[in-house]
Amino acid sequence: MKSIQLTKIEHNVKIGDVCDYIEPNITEDCIFYADGEPIGFYMTKMPEKMCKLADLANMELLSKNVPKAEMQRPKMLGFDENGKGIVDRSIKQFSTILGGVPPKPHMRRPYPTISSVHSVKTAQTFIKAMLLLAKESEQLINEILPSQYEHQVELFKDVPDKWKFANLFTSSISNFNISAPFHRDTGNIQGAVNVIICKKNNSKGGDLHIPDYNATVGQVDNSILVYPAWRNVHGVTPIIPTFEGGYRNSLVFYPLKAFKGLE
Repeated sequence: MKSIQLTKIEHNVKIGDVCDYIEPNITEDCIFYADGEPIGFYMTKMPEKMCKLADLANMELLSKNVPKAEMQRPKMLGFDENGKGIVDRSIKQFSTILGGVPPKPHMRRPYPTISSVHSVKTAQTFIKAMLLLAKESEQLINEILPSQYEHQVELFKDVPDKWKFANLFTSSISNFNISAPFHRDTGNIQGAVNVIICKKNNSKGGDLHIPDYNATVGQVDNSILVYPAWRNVHGVTPIIPTFEGGYRNSLVFYPLKAFKGLE
């Protein structure tokens, strides 16, 4: 795989800013290095077994079998002949969380829980596909970044099994048509990595931009990005359908520090 050295640059991006459309400048399989150490990798196409699991998980998510938290947000569709943005305010966006849900005292729930989706019978195929996909992702990390795999195993020694989603993560979220503004995953275990698997159909954009490195990763269908989301501010570029019904869905596995040391 190609090696990419990530070097910090100056920028004015702040947390909460909306990410503009940016053409990807990372479009090949590669390992990311920062300060001389490997910190993540990107593959334009996962191994075949993972692709099939991602296809199944995506199909189930788009069906009525899986509960979703729906939202209505303006979505950029493109630009008119005068360069003015065309916005569709009717497109549905939704997400589904699996695994551990951290305490949320502001919502009068000062204790951790397992996502309620796990108790829904019709969602079991989706849950199994996602769990298998997480485990296959872990094997891929072990093959490409064995030192990261071993480090994450060590970081998870004080996370009880009941709060694990697979072995190196606590939780999963599937984000359908959601272009996240710039943020940093401060709730994650420092030193651990996230996995972002992309399902994309008849759309462009929806790529991860990391302003610290002026890096925009082209998240194509069945691609996988392994990255320490706690490390830098990052955002998702607008998702622009190129044909009716076009979408971008991300299947994400992540490690939350709220579950370390729990019983």
